[in-house]
Amino acid sequence: MSLILERTGMRVLPTLISFILLLFFTVPMTAGILNLGNCAGAVISAALLGIFAFYGPFSGFVSTLWQKPAGKAVICIVSGIAAICVILALTISVFMVRAARDDPKGRETTIVVLGCKVKDGRPSLMLRRRLDAAYDYLAEYDDVTVIVSGGKGTDELISEAQCMKDYLVSKGISEERIIMEDKSSSTYENLKFSREIIEENGLNEKITIVTDGYHQLRAEMIAGSLDMDAYNIAADTSWGLVPTYWVREWFGVAYQFVFGK
Repeated sequence: MSLILERTGMRVLPTLISFILLLFFTVPMTAGILNLGNCAGAVISAALLGIFAFYGPFSGFVSTLWQKPAGKAVICIVSGIAAICVILALTISVFMVRAARDDPKGRETTIVVLGCKVKDGRPSLMLRRRLDAAYDYLAEYDDVTVIVSGGKGTDELISEAQCMKDYLVSKGISEERIIMEDKSSSTYENLKFSREIIEENGLNEKITIVTDGYHQLRAEMIAGSLDMDAYNIAADTSWGLVPTYWVREWFGVAYQFVFGK
């Protein structure tokens, strides 16, 4: 009996963790956030939840499958793919954490704030946190120029760049220090067009990218593909959204590594 209870208890924790992860990935969907990160995370979490909650039937199925040559091959292939994916996810995560901590070492830089959603002409929470992170640095180094980068989406009243400029000016940053890049629609374009502005205006070519911590590695990789040397300032992300965007970045970083754009 004690062995049965022990085994049952050993399954409670991973079952609970799987359920909590499933909530983390599905709740953002109710707010209209739907991307590869929470879709993949929800599928994986649901699969783990099913395995741990119904471990007996699952174990029996795997044992039966293992008795057949074709079944062994399937199990080995699936296990191998899963192991590779876990190793890649952990490796990418380590580099993501490192990139988020690569702060600028002084005033010899040009700040580039990457755009994000604008709602009713005002910055979304995620964009506001990026701007607040940029403001803290700009307030300390009052001779540094900032490029606010982001175009106008079909559902936005003004461009992300205009919204960001207005916000920084309202907090006391001089308009003369702010240059708008309002044509981009992706991180690649954010940095490509910002590089053109830097070259045209003779600004410091060592940039500091301001974006969410989970996004810093991919942004830095894109900057590298454009021959831009970058520091990073990481903005805070709402803890409930971190799993969704963190997993999305696994795919984004892998894509950037393979295709370089």
